[in-house]
Amino acid sequence: MPHNPFSLIADFDGDISSLFSQEVEPVLPVLPLRNMMLFPGVVAPVSVGRPASLKLISQAAKNGGLMAVVCQKEAEVEFPGLDDLYPIGVVAKAVRVLELPDGNTTVILQSYGRVELNSITRAKPYLRAQVTPLDDVLPEEGDKEYEAVSEACKDLTLRWLKLNEQFRDEASFAIRNITHPIFLTSFICTNMPFAIHEKAEIMAEPDHKQRAFKLLTILNRECQYAHLKATIQNRTREELDQQQKEYFLQQQIKNIQDELGDNGNEDVKQLREKMEKLSLPEAIKKQMQKELSKLERINPQSPDYNVQLVYLQTVTSLPWGVQTDDDMRLEAAEKVLNRDHYGMEKVKERVLEYLAVLPRRRNRKAPILCLYGPPGVGKTSLGKSVAEALGRKYVRISLGGVHDEAEIRGHRKTYVGAMPGRIIKSLIKAGTDNPVFILDEIDKVSQNNYHGDPQSALLEVLDPEQNAAFHDNYLDIDYDLSNVLFIATANTLNTIPGPLLDRMELIEVEGYLTEEKREIAKRHLVPKENNDIDFGKGKKVRFTPKALDFLIDNYTRESGVRQLEKQIGKIFRKVAYRAGIEAECPLLGTALKPENISELLGKPIYNRDKYQGNKYAGVVTGLAWTAVGGEILFIETSVSRSKAPRLTITGNLGDVMKESAALALEYVKAHAEQLNIDYRIFEQWSLHLHVPEGATPKDGPSAGITMATSIASALTQRKVHENIAMTGEMTLRGKVLPVGGIKEKILAAKRAGITDIVMSVDNRKDIEEINEKYIEGLTFHFVENAQQVFDIALLDEKVENAITLTVETENKEADKK
Repeated sequence: MPHNPFSLIADFDGDISSLFSQEVEPVLPVLPLRNMMLFPGVVAPVSVGRPASLKLISQAAKNGGLMAVVCQKEAEVEFPGLDDLYPIGVVAKAVRVLELPDGNTTVILQSYGRVELNSITRAKPYLRAQVTPLDDVLPEEGDKEYEAVSEACKDLTLRWLKLNEQFRDEASFAIRNITHPIFLTSFICTNMPFAIHEKAEIMAEPDHKQRAFKLLTILNRECQYAHLKATIQNRTREELDQQQKEYFLQQQIKNIQDELGDNGNEDVKQLREKMEKLSLPEAIKKQMQKELSKLERINPQSPDYNVQLVYLQTVTSLPWGVQTDDDMRLEAAEKVLNRDHYGMEKVKERVLEYLAVLPRRRNRKAPILCLYGPPGVGKTSLGKSVAEALGRKYVRISLGGVHDEAEIRGHRKTYVGAMPGRIIKSLIKAGTDNPVFILDEIDKVSQNNYHGDPQSALLEVLDPEQNAAFHDNYLDIDYDLSNVLFIATANTLNTIPGPLLDRMELIEVEGYLTEEKREIAKRHLVPKENNDIDFGKGKKVRFTPKALDFLIDNYTRESGVRQLEKQIGKIFRKVAYRAGIEAECPLLGTALKPENISELLGKPIYNRDKYQGNKYAGVVTGLAWTAVGGEILFIETSVSRSKAPRLTITGNLGDVMKESAALALEYVKAHAEQLNIDYRIFEQWSLHLHVPEGATPKDGPSAGITMATSIASALTQRKVHENIAMTGEMTLRGKVLPVGGIKEKILAAKRAGITDIVMSVDNRKDIEEINEKYIEGLTFHFVENAQQVFDIALLDEKVENAITLTVETENKEADKK
C-alpha cells in the first residue's frame, strides 16, 4: 500500500474533470515499472533504479513535464521495448524526488488519464514513445448501481485486509476514508496484490462501471482464497497440537512398559527370530540390527513405523544363502531338453556344457545367455525346460515396454509407496538365490527417457563381475546375484545397446524347417490337443505325414509354430463340431489326409513356387532367405531391339539387389567374347530384368550369380541346366562370395524339385553342418568365379524359337539414310 494514501483525495476530490482533461503531447517520455500498474488519480511512491529511469525522473523533476507510466509484461527484462510493455498506461507527473539514506531513489508520482503507446520513437537516454490519449466513460451523476458496486468493492477489500495480518491498519483506514467511487476503484486496483495481467484487463476497460464490476469479481476470488488459506493454517495448527499430545502419551506408555520389562512389540520379536535363522553377511547383519533398533524406538501409531516394518520384512524375506541342489546327471538333463523341444541343438549343447563344468569349477558364477530369433520358436518355454533339467526354481519377468529404471532397481524407501525392483521381488517369489531367471523380450525395453534408462540398469544385473553386489535402491544393501542363471530372450539384436550385448553370450535360435515343424506337430502340438479334447472311447485325431506337410506349406507362413498350433486347434474344433452332429464321424476313424485338411480349413492361404523348367532363355532359378524360411525365386531377363539401349529392372527390388543387377550386366559385357556375344548387341538391344511377385519387396546380394546367368542366357539364347538353382554374391571381377541362410535355402530347393545347387566354395562348411537326411538327393556345385557358374548352368543347346540378336552394320545404317 502507498505510504501517503490521503494525497489521492487532496488533489482530485470534487474535481473529476481535471483528472481526465490534461493536455498531452503526442510524444512523451516513458517510465516502465516492474510488477506495478498505476491507475488514474493515484498518488504513489515508486522506487527507481535503472540508469535510464533515473535520467528521466531527474529531467521531469526539473521541468515539471508529463510522462507516460506503463507496466512491463515480464519483470526480468532490463531494456524493455514496445512488445515488452502493456500498451495502456497513465499520464503522470513527478511531484517529488527523494534520495533515501540507503542510496536508493524514490519518486512520488501523480497520475492522470489513460494513454495508449503507439510506437517507440527513441530509446536513449530514456524511452520516448508516440502516445494517444484515451477517453473514459464516466458513470452518470447519482448512478445507484455504480455506487452499490463501489461499496461492495470497499467491503471486500476491508475483509481481505482483515484476513491478511501482514498489511498495516493504515491501509484499512485509508479505504474507509475514500468517498468518491472512481478514486476508490483506482486506489484498490493500484494497491491490491492480484495478477498484473488482470490489472491490465481492468485498465483497458474504458467504462468505469464495467471496470468496477471486473474488480468486484477479482476481489470475491481473492477473499475466498484468503479465507481458505486461514482455515488451512488453523486446521494444521490444531493437528500438530494433537500429534504432540499423542507423542507424549506414547512415550509415557513406553516408559511404563520398560519398567514392567515387557515392550509388547510382537513385530520386533518375530523379525529378530527370523533374522537369527538367516545366513546374512556380517556387515549386513549389523546394519539390520540397527534398523531393527530404530523400529523399536518408533511409535507404532506413526506412519514411519509401517514403512520401517515393511522394509525389514522385505529384507528378511529374501533367500539369503538358500539354494537348490543342481541335478548333475547329464543324461537326465538331455532327456528333459529333448522331450520338451525338438531341434535347438546349439542351445541344448550350451546348457549341457554348463552342467558338465559346474561340479568342476571353483567359481560357480552362472553364465548370462541371450537367445535371439524370430517369434514362436520356443525361446521362452526353453527356460522352463532348462530349470527342470537343472532341478532349479523358475522365474520369469517380461521386460517389454518397461520404461522406468525403478522397475529394475526399485525406489528409495523414503518415497511414499516405495517397493523393491522386479529382480528382488522375483527372487523373493522363487525362495532361492540360484533360480533360472528368464528376462523375456529384452530387446523391447524402452530407451533412455525422463524416468531413467532401464537398459543401463540391466548392465549391473547382467555383468558377472558386478552382479555379485547388486544394489537395489529400496534395500540399500548389496545382494549377490552371481548364482542366478539369467537367460534373456530377444527377437532382434538391433535395439539392444552394445554394452549390454557385450555382457551376454549370444545364441541364435533359428526358425524351424518344414521337416522340423512336422516333427514338432507330431510330437507336441497334436498330442496336446488330443489331451485337451476328449472325443470319447479312446478316439483321437490323427494326421498323415503328407497332411502335416500340406498344412504347414499351405496354411502357415512363419519361422515358429504359433500359427501352426492355431491351425491344428482349428482342425480339432471342426472335427469336434462334426462329431457332435454326426453319429459316426469318419474323421475320427482314420488319419487325416491333405484333402481332409482342405475340406476343414477351406482353400489354401499360401502356396510355394515349383520349378518351372528350362524352356525359356533368360529364366534362372535363385534361392532366397526370408524370415519365415527359404524360398525359390525366378530371375527373368528379356531382350528387345532399341535405339537407346538400357537395362530396366522391375520387381520391387531394393538398392542392393539393383546394384547386383547392374554389376552382373557389366561382368557379362566385359566377358562377352568368352560367351560368344557380339559387343555391338549392347549398343542396339535393351535388357529387361524382372523378379516375379512385384508386390513383395526383395533385397540382398545373394542373387548376383543368378542375375548374371539370366543375362548371359538371354543374350546367348542358351538353355539353362534343368532342375538347377543357385545362390551367391558376385564381385565385379566375377569372384563368387558366400551368403547366409544356406540351410533354409537348400530345403526350399528340395521341396521345389531342384536337384542341383550352385554356391560359393566358402559355403561348403554350412552344408557339412546340415543333417544328411535333409540333403539326400541333392548335388552341390561349389564354385569360385562366375565363369564356372556359366560352365555348369548354361548348356550349348539353344532354346526353341530362339531370338536371333542381329546387329546392323554402319553400311546398312547409311543405306537407310
